[in-house]
Amino acid sequence: MDHRTAPSRAVVIGSGIGGLTAAVALHQRGWHVTVLERAASLRPVGAGIGLAPNALRALDVIGLGDEVRALAVWQGDGGMRTPGGRWLARTNARAAADRFGGPLVAVHRATLIDTLAARLPDAAIRTATPASLADPGAPDGSRAVVTTPGGALEADLVIGADGIDSAVRGALFPAHPEPAYTGLTAWRLLIPAPERPFHPHETWGRGALWGTQPLKDGRVYAYAAAVVPAGGTAPEGEKAELLRRFGTWHHPVPAILAAADDGRVLRHDIRHLATPLPAFHRGRTALLGDAAHAMAPTLGQGGNQAIEDGIVLAHHLAPGSDIAAGLAAYSADRVPRTTAIVRKAARIVRLQTWTSPPAVAVRHTLMALAGLAGPGIALRTFDGIADWHPPQRTPAPRTYDRRDRQALR
Repeated sequence: MDHRTAPSRAVVIGSGIGGLTAAVALHQRGWHVTVLERAASLRPVGAGIGLAPNALRALDVIGLGDEVRALAVWQGDGGMRTPGGRWLARTNARAAADRFGGPLVAVHRATLIDTLAARLPDAAIRTATPASLADPGAPDGSRAVVTTPGGALEADLVIGADGIDSAVRGALFPAHPEPAYTGLTAWRLLIPAPERPFHPHETWGRGALWGTQPLKDGRVYAYAAAVVPAGGTAPEGEKAELLRRFGTWHHPVPAILAAADDGRVLRHDIRHLATPLPAFHRGRTALLGDAAHAMAPTLGQGGNQAIEDGIVLAHHLAPGSDIAAGLAAYSADRVPRTTAIVRKAARIVRLQTWTSPPAVAVRHTLMALAGLAGPGIALRTFDGIADWHPPQRTPAPRTYDRRDRQALR
């Protein structure tokens, strides 16, 4: 088999944001794409997601950026607060857009999933289809093999987009350390908008935080996190647990909790892939999103980086290109960038898990002093992240050198 023959078939294991982005990008480049999802539907696990300018520019590549930007609702001020309501630092939507070349858009995950899925042929997505990687394939030889209850599928390319507990990652790198608990457990919920208006905010307390964001459809996405032992559940229900921890915090936190449906409060331990993978591919199989670089949500970049992954992977796999070179270039581009973001997110976790009153007082004082300098200081956290641009698509296949890889970092 000539390994420079145009590849034809890609199989994506997992229908999350990253997997669907990759599927759409590859489909638009001429690949025959099949997405395998073990769940019975595409209903995503989660509530909301914030899409930063870097992800929106990535979505521009597949023609979805402006459609998602139209969902932006936050036009004013927001910032960081204390549980009593004092503003520690202000941020401004216009300042963020000016600095990074676009808005931050908060959307329901289901809205984004539906938007991506609509760009694929009807038969491309197979739900209720668990899949496992039987053979990662060889770039210059055998095709990869994926097994399903309906039989085996051979593919020129397999993409493991199966989340933080990725079985594909385990098959490619069986000796690699598993994701580690960060020390924080998170809760997420959606409610109708409260009667009293509020500014978007994130509030930091002693070993706990709360965030509130409005969505375009009028609902509110809220999230919380606290230092608790891993693997726990609340005996009286998660809403009761949130009321105990956050019920006396500033508006709109009590109103949001009062409107919350206990059965719809999501709880999960926050884990991350603290030890980076040596590469995001082996053979004809690539990893993306949480399967490749699970990170704490403290920078809001988990889904954003998965979108970047999908676009960059498709960029390096133009029809007729060398799969081995393309996958190597993908790893070379993505491993350094995502490793740096995983580590930066972990550093912020360490600040959020402080429980000592003196340490928290010092943290708040430093945040307040930084806030006095204006929103630009807070936005610097996202320099080198939110200002990323996707690689430019070339009119014909070519090789990728060191300069191309540096351009993506």
